[in-house]
Amino acid sequence: MSELETKSRERHPEKAHKPDNPVQRRKPEWLRVKAPTSKAYNETRQIVREHKLTTVCEEAACPNIGECWAKKHATMMIMGEICTRACSFCNIATGRPDNLNPLEPFNVAAAVKKLGLEHVVITSVDRDDLEDGGAQHFADTIQAIREASPGTTIEILTPDFRRKDDALEVVVAAKPDVFNHNLETVPRLYTEVRPGARYFHSIRLLDKVKQIDPSMFTKSGIMVGLGEGRDEVLQVMDDLRSAEVDFLTIGQYLQPTAKHHPIDRFVTPDEFAEYERRAYNKGFLLVSASPLTRSSYHADEDFQRLRKAREERLALSA
Repeated sequence: MSELETKSRERHPEKAHKPDNPVQRRKPEWLRVKAPTSKAYNETRQIVREHKLTTVCEEAACPNIGECWAKKHATMMIMGEICTRACSFCNIATGRPDNLNPLEPFNVAAAVKKLGLEHVVITSVDRDDLEDGGAQHFADTIQAIREASPGTTIEILTPDFRRKDDALEVVVAAKPDVFNHNLETVPRLYTEVRPGARYFHSIRLLDKVKQIDPSMFTKSGIMVGLGEGRDEVLQVMDDLRSAEVDFLTIGQYLQPTAKHHPIDRFVTPDEFAEYERRAYNKGFLLVSASPLTRSSYHADEDFQRLRKAREERLALSA
């Protein structure tokens, strides 16, 4: 058994019986990144370790970790490192999670303060085992950051809270600056790519955030290269705009192991530029579409651009 297969079986037992998919090891030039070596990267890594934190940067094997951690921008992943879902694209470990750590919100807040973050992204694994899906833990983390670092703006990337009554209201009441929930792919591919989720439930979730608090920025993202068609991507844009989502991200899917969903193709930078143009024409305040785009990539700069875009739009409509 190869090292790749062994790692896949350890992290993804539900995928162990699946046949291998071909892994495209040679990436095009526009997807190649340098290995992280900077002093600031190692300092960020040390702070994460000191506070016993999990980051999606590491767990999801993000290609941008070197660049982001060199700027001391780490995306915190709360509620453990084991997910109750089994999405075919995701590298986060699946299985039975541990109990929540009641000190985690304070540990996250302390790390945010020590890193000196002006903007932080907080995400989580799916916790279908919890009665509220972890909604109160999100709220507690937001509150702890507000107390420790009141000048920091907070962006959250949440699960879908499917079958968790009133969970969304708890999170929105905690007043994050940006509420992000990713669709990940087009509806046709959900049964294979995101089998534990439902596309229109996620659309309704984002719509409900705006109903509860129209002033809250909402954000969502998809990956391309999973087998979707161009027209399907454009329909996703329309669905998100029907829910008044402000910010759209589109990035290239990268296959973690041979047990994961195969890459259908590498989408070219020109195609990403066209998606960005079409999305702006549909009314999004902000769009980030590129091969290396990820939900929290350049999130601090994008938040400033998002606020400015809203101010400009309001000024035009006045």
